[in-house]
Amino acid sequence: MSERRTTRNWVVDSVSFVLAVLLALLIYAEGKNDPVPSALLALDFWSGIVLCLALWFRRRWPVQLTLLATAASVYSEAAAGPLLVLIMTVAVHKPWRTSIWILALNIVASASYLQVRHKPESEWALQLTLGLALYLASAGWGFYIRSRRQLLQTLRDRADRAETVARLRAEQAQLQAREEIAREMHDVLGHRLSLLSVHAGALAYRPDASTEEVSAAAEVIRASAHQALQDLREVIGVLRAPVGELPQPAFADLPALVAGSRAAGIPVELNLDAPGALPEHVGRTAYRIVQEGLTNAVKHAPGEPVTITVTGAPGNGLSVELRNRAPSRARGDGQGLKGLRERAALVDGRIEHGRTADGDFRLFAWLPWPA
Repeated sequence: MSERRTTRNWVVDSVSFVLAVLLALLIYAEGKNDPVPSALLALDFWSGIVLCLALWFRRRWPVQLTLLATAASVYSEAAAGPLLVLIMTVAVHKPWRTSIWILALNIVASASYLQVRHKPESEWALQLTLGLALYLASAGWGFYIRSRRQLLQTLRDRADRAETVARLRAEQAQLQAREEIAREMHDVLGHRLSLLSVHAGALAYRPDASTEEVSAAAEVIRASAHQALQDLREVIGVLRAPVGELPQPAFADLPALVAGSRAAGIPVELNLDAPGALPEHVGRTAYRIVQEGLTNAVKHAPGEPVTITVTGAPGNGLSVELRNRAPSRARGDGQGLKGLRERAALVDGRIEHGRTADGDFRLFAWLPWPA
């Protein structure tokens, strides 16, 4: 099924038809004086008219109509106009080998035309040269249009590919942002909810607790729940905002994190020896490692003391170690530690965890600290 003719195609076909008719009539008028029968002149005229009308179907049958026009050019001068248009059409729409064969057939047809129309032998060389020049010009123009269309199509394809790549990159960036937000929610809310679980469990298993102890535990639960809600509101606010970044903790917030855990009743000892300006992304990763370590300590060994050692210097890297006594059933291979390994890998660091010979659970991280 042929493609629907566009407005541009209508304009081009109309102009081609008019030019072919004018050229056919001009050449026919010059050849009326040839010493040929009147019947051949009539056939010449009507062949040119039919071929001009056939130009409206040149996009559907370019090769067939060109071969028909080539055959008519053996005796018809009026066929020259539509023939030039058809040669150009073949060059535009068909492979170049097809155009070469068409040109070769037209050279043979031109030689036959000189004999059929009884042209003087002295004009043969000029007639053949002129005809060949016109055929080559028509085919060359068709090759130019074909190349230009191919170039434009290539540019469109490149633009489409670039747009597709940009869209895929945007989708990938959105997925990475969602993963980052999910990781932040796990780190922040996991720590808060772990503290809530510890104190709620203590109230459930100590019915003999004094009023002051119950009141203190309830206050810690209230404060932790309030802070968890605040953290959740911040995360949801970032999700709703058209532009923004998730609030991120800094390495300087590490003592406050430890102080909050102590206030919740967790015995935490912090040994901090890291003088110097730590890169922001490295400091944030160290904070998250300590936060996840405290969360796991509260979850698997509530009430057991936790020792945190953070040491480092520019050029030597930053070492973060957490130790606590944990029951043997605690495996320490949950999603939190997997997330920490991903965080450390993003800053070219590494994570180690496992049990020591003393039975403690050890979480160790080394992070790069450029000089």
